[in-house]
Amino acid sequence: MGQDRGKYDFYIGLGLAISSSIFIGGSFILKKKGLLRLARKGSMRAGQGGHAYLKEWLWWAGLLSMGAGEAANFAAYAFAPATLVTPLGALSVLVSAVLSSYFLTERLNLHGKLGCLLSILGSTTMVIHAPQEEEISSLEDMARKLVDPGFFVFATLVIIVALIFIFVVGPRHGQTNILVYITICSVIGALSVSCVKGLGIAIKEAISGKSVLKNPLAWILLLGLVACVSTQINYLNKALDIFNTSLVTPIYYVFFTTSVLTCSAILFKEWEHMGTDDVIGTLSGFLTIIVGIFLLHAFKDISVSLATLAVSMRKEERAFPAANGMASHSTYELLHESTEDLDDREMGLPFDSISRRNGAMTSS
Repeated sequence: MGQDRGKYDFYIGLGLAISSSIFIGGSFILKKKGLLRLARKGSMRAGQGGHAYLKEWLWWAGLLSMGAGEAANFAAYAFAPATLVTPLGALSVLVSAVLSSYFLTERLNLHGKLGCLLSILGSTTMVIHAPQEEEISSLEDMARKLVDPGFFVFATLVIIVALIFIFVVGPRHGQTNILVYITICSVIGALSVSCVKGLGIAIKEAISGKSVLKNPLAWILLLGLVACVSTQINYLNKALDIFNTSLVTPIYYVFFTTSVLTCSAILFKEWEHMGTDDVIGTLSGFLTIIVGIFLLHAFKDISVSLATLAVSMRKEERAFPAANGMASHSTYELLHESTEDLDDREMGLPFDSISRRNGAMTSS
């Protein structure tokens, strides 16, 4: 029954993670549609300091969709392993890209379509090979994991690295190096996911009738989550303001997901019961998603499609065979003429008395 319950929770968490990506991906489209409607009406745009979007129902629908997606993502951590939930966040980028091509007339080029396909394949691979057994089922289990020496060392290193980047590296190189602010967001994000995981378990216990509010760990996790999320939002906004979004998004996804997977392996011990094939499959799926996200963002401004690719291939085919054909034809004429000259010599005709123009032969 425990194994059946674990599988039941796994599929609930999987469904919540996928629905979260759909809601979050769709929220960007709804917000963008609302802002475009305001622009057509002549209202002051949000980028110029206007707040007319607060009167647009499409924008509010996008905000509610975003809230529903974040709530579903929060709940997913309570049921499924973080190793599964976090990488599936890439599906929100995929959903947003696909819906943009249909509802915002934004073209999805060939690289983007390949990126979407690779992201789906990578996500499917991770779902198949992800750990399905939950290692933490109560706040007491969470408390024991938090004081584990391995996680204590990991959390200490994360905090030290974050402080060094915030107070030393950031002021010097934050404006020129894209990795500085993204690194801060990513390493802090590993701790925020741990807090989310613990709070999700606390909510499950509260629903089952246990007294959670009297447990100090629940409040510690809540305060830790607020501090971590505030730091992430602050430095992620700085990165987005300075650098191109098409670069920030895939790099942040890779760094953040890698940090979370590392934290999950140390804190929740999700990888201990996985076989070698499942570990390889999970890592392969993650790398496939990374390649897909990279293709989706890095080449989105390049106009490449199957039609243009076919045209360029036909042009190359016409160019190279033509050159080869001319070379072959010239070689054939040279060989043909040499053979005829040899025949003429054998017949006793003087070679310099023979002239050929357009296949005609005249004897002088």
